[in-house]
Amino acid sequence: MIQNIENIELDFLTLDDYHELKEAMIEAYDSMPNSYWKEAQIKSLIENFQQGQVVIRVNGELAGCALSILVDYDSFDEHHTYREITGDYTFSTHKPDGDVLYGIDVFIKSEYRGLRLGRRLYDYRKELTEKLNLRGIAFGGRIPNYHKYAQSLSPKEYIEKVKRKEIHDPVLNFQISNDFHPSKILKGYLEGDELSNEFAVLLEWDNIYYEKQSKKAVAKKKIIRLGLVQWQMRLYKDMTELMQQAEYFIDAVSAYRSDFALFPEFFNAPLMADDNHLPESQAIRELAKYTPMIVQKFSELAISYNINVITGSMPELRDGLLYNVGYLCRRDGTTERYEKLHVTPDEAKVWGMQGGNVLKTFDTDCGKIGVLICYDSEFPELSRILADEGMDILFIPFLTDTQNGYSRVRHCAQARAIENECYVAIAGSVGNLPKVHNMDIQFAQSMVFTPCDFSFPANGIKAEATTNTEMILIADVDIDLLRELNQFGSVRNLRDRRKDIFELKKIN
Repeated sequence: MIQNIENIELDFLTLDDYHELKEAMIEAYDSMPNSYWKEAQIKSLIENFQQGQVVIRVNGELAGCALSILVDYDSFDEHHTYREITGDYTFSTHKPDGDVLYGIDVFIKSEYRGLRLGRRLYDYRKELTEKLNLRGIAFGGRIPNYHKYAQSLSPKEYIEKVKRKEIHDPVLNFQISNDFHPSKILKGYLEGDELSNEFAVLLEWDNIYYEKQSKKAVAKKKIIRLGLVQWQMRLYKDMTELMQQAEYFIDAVSAYRSDFALFPEFFNAPLMADDNHLPESQAIRELAKYTPMIVQKFSELAISYNINVITGSMPELRDGLLYNVGYLCRRDGTTERYEKLHVTPDEAKVWGMQGGNVLKTFDTDCGKIGVLICYDSEFPELSRILADEGMDILFIPFLTDTQNGYSRVRHCAQARAIENECYVAIAGSVGNLPKVHNMDIQFAQSMVFTPCDFSFPANGIKAEATTNTEMILIADVDIDLLRELNQFGSVRNLRDRRKDIFELKKIN
């Protein structure tokens, strides 16, 4: 057959194709007599939704066909029938502004099977769904081999055995291999389908590029530019001078049209120099008095420079207890707080610092993000919970004095990118503070990590700063690549988790 093929083409169905289409349907559904569409029905499909009706031709002869409509999916019961979804076969259910492409029919003539022509029809449907910005594709899939096992297996048991390759079902196997996932068992779906005992499997394919229409005049960004500040520890005369330096960096990264500016953990530690004569635990409490003013100033800078600022972290007193916290200052003027959940032994012993309790993702105009402060990045459960909440970018402001400490943060951060299929940006401080106890030396190399797959750098490093040098690091990350990885990656760490044998959840 392959040697005789001169041309394969995909084309829109026309009424001129009807007689060939009818003969092909009669042959394809020989187990269900008179199961073919009338000419008036095909005419209605073509007139109402021509893009959804395609044929594949081999050497000019009709070899297969795919028919579909657009539906308002949520208006149908999840246990609908074929008659209901097609409006009693009139296609009155087609809605030009529908959000799901519903497959009405797809088949390949017997003599052309084995050439993977069906895959081309499914690929066309997927491309059309993306082009029209639809939520996805759905259809009721027949299980024509089920009648052989109906006496011993329920439809659910049958499908599980098909998925495990214990039973071969040519239709269901093909659909699963094309990334459609079984969602429901539909009883009494297609009248007269005796081979399937009138059962069908509701199969769905989700469009990872779907964007829900927004009423706001804001375009959702897919390429996000990150600006990382590798901060030099130096003495400052006062808070005003320190914030002038912070504004300098925000100005610099915003000039490159960055969407985020990330500062390190305890970047404001130089302000403790004036209180170096006090015990360390008291000096850092004096530093905490600056935090409200710094947050207010960062919020003003975020607005004026049109950039989302992640403030690294600062000490904060609440109800007499000392916490390590930071703020997301959005460019729309709103702010949200994040906490360091695991304080280091040194933070607890020297400063009397407490671990926080709040773990959550944050919505931004660039998607969902998460923030883990330094040591928290070494606890993989935290980032996995954030990934389950939809996090695309994880920011890790850190402060490490030695290369040993830095290596722990760096390698854990890269692991978080791989296992959670997300981008991870880390930013730290460099230099030294000889006049501030417990903050005398710093070691850092700020970096942006990616998952390791074909669409990303082979070593999982998108960008890296020069070690122990004050500088900014600018890097672009593509959110669509994460969606593709989740669906089509060489490995799929999030989707392949064995949730049947373990679970992870927040207590509060």
